[in-house]
Amino acid sequence: MVNIRINGQPFAVEDNTSILEAVTHAGIKIPTLCYMKDLNQIGACRMCLVEIEGRDQLFASCDNVCTEGLSIITDSARVLDARRTNLELLLSQHKVECPSCARNENCRLRTIAAELGIRNLENFRPDYMTKEWDPLSPIIRDETKCIRCYRCVAECEKVQTCNVWDMVGSGSHTSVGVAGHENLKNSNCVYCGQCVTHCPTGALSVRYDIDKVIGIHGALADPEKITVVQIAPAVRSAWGEEFGLSSEIATEKRLAAALRKLGFDYVFDTNFSADLTIMEEGTEFLHRMQHREQYQWPMFTSCCPGWVRFLKKQYPDMTSQLSTAKSPQQMFGAVTKSYFASKIGVDPENITCISVMPCSAKKAELEIPNINDAKEGVLDVDISLTTREMCDIMKINQIDIAALEEEEFDSPLGSGTGAAVIFGSTGGVMEAALRTCYFVLTGTNPDADETFRAVRAAGSDRPWVEAEYEVAGIKVRAAVANSLGHARQLIEALRKGEVSYDFVEIMACPGGCVGGGGQPIHFDQERALDRSGIIYGYDSRNPLRFSHENPDVQALYADFLKEPLGKLSHHLLHTDHSGWDA
Repeated sequence: MVNIRINGQPFAVEDNTSILEAVTHAGIKIPTLCYMKDLNQIGACRMCLVEIEGRDQLFASCDNVCTEGLSIITDSARVLDARRTNLELLLSQHKVECPSCARNENCRLRTIAAELGIRNLENFRPDYMTKEWDPLSPIIRDETKCIRCYRCVAECEKVQTCNVWDMVGSGSHTSVGVAGHENLKNSNCVYCGQCVTHCPTGALSVRYDIDKVIGIHGALADPEKITVVQIAPAVRSAWGEEFGLSSEIATEKRLAAALRKLGFDYVFDTNFSADLTIMEEGTEFLHRMQHREQYQWPMFTSCCPGWVRFLKKQYPDMTSQLSTAKSPQQMFGAVTKSYFASKIGVDPENITCISVMPCSAKKAELEIPNINDAKEGVLDVDISLTTREMCDIMKINQIDIAALEEEEFDSPLGSGTGAAVIFGSTGGVMEAALRTCYFVLTGTNPDADETFRAVRAAGSDRPWVEAEYEVAGIKVRAAVANSLGHARQLIEALRKGEVSYDFVEIMACPGGCVGGGGQPIHFDQERALDRSGIIYGYDSRNPLRFSHENPDVQALYADFLKEPLGKLSHHLLHTDHSGWDA
């Protein structure tokens, strides 16, 4: 322990505690822009400056540690003036257009400017040099908003290990750009959006597609189109945050009511196709186990497009180990434009299928040339919106969420089980699949709360979690990882023969889909665990806990697909990952 003083008050802190941590623990707020604990402690923004008695210069509190007898001053006139000056310097390089900026409601730079009393932002508007950026890219960069905090660089390098972003240029032209001066499409980017959620300004954003849905040219205004919207499991865990509503108010049924009020013809639940995914992927896993000698191991889940893109780019020789099952988003679209189109007597070309996802990579996924489309030339899903975009549409339409009565999802693609909703949290796909595999092998359901709890990875500080089960005499070794840095560690261990598994689930984003790049943004970004709790709450309250019990999925097989992994389901619901470039 070391003894220090903060603004004249004595405190004792652990050895190697940073000044910023010590001050924060003392209940004193210091502004930060670039700081990310254990990831980005470089003092680049100079907003966290403090004064130390007896020293001439000011110190960045994030990258200096407390030493015995240190006397720290956080609120002197000298400190406050330096912070204001440094912020003005940052603003001098930042194009201030707050009303039209994607981050106008939760911009960290704007918040600190207000806290420090800087009001005349129009004084900081020089001419800006800009670089061309592909407007069709799922991730959009606006160089005029970049404040060179390097949070995106740290997140991509140290958490995701993709090393997409780097410092480029020199002198006054130093900025952040794609490493090696590649364009984003040809880089290692997987479109996970973690750089976006960690950017404190609008320098990075996810492509904004709401004009495809609303307005006079949007799908909702086209009388010739049937609009079908699907809601991903993780969306329900976070959408209320955009409105300051608790999870008790921002329920999935109130979400269904809000979307119906916006004018969608059918409001469905991706939980339906999550259950369908389990039927297909679980059956595929059992088939591979029965013909073990024909396959490379382990089998990887294929629900996360960021992970699939990562594997194909970084470890292309392992592509065949991916499940051939499409993601729930794509399965839903395929069923909508075949089975559902037939039921309502509409040509698939007259259906606009819109998904609301917690993910930015989903925008790229639906654009992948797919050899198994429901109809030649017809996309499974037409438009993918993020949770944030959906909430923006509700704000534009002045929807009073709290005043809405709860409503059910439409049928027949609106039902889902507890196994489906846990897709939203890391480990959920694995647990859902194992629940149904257990039933297939034994004829009975396992204890949904306890049997496969070990694969729940939310909140784990390990690179991955693992578990081994024996069901009907068959041993299954499973592993679950989230974030691509952890995925890389797991794959490298597999390659070295240090570990061996049969079934591996990987999600690109920390915490799984609940922490996706399309979810509401918070500067601390430590929400995934809370959102996972909401997800598992939905599971525990659902009277149906197993994907094979979903009555609408059962009807789909009875009336249309006939059997999992059958000829028609293979055509509609599976894909050849080797058939398209990452």
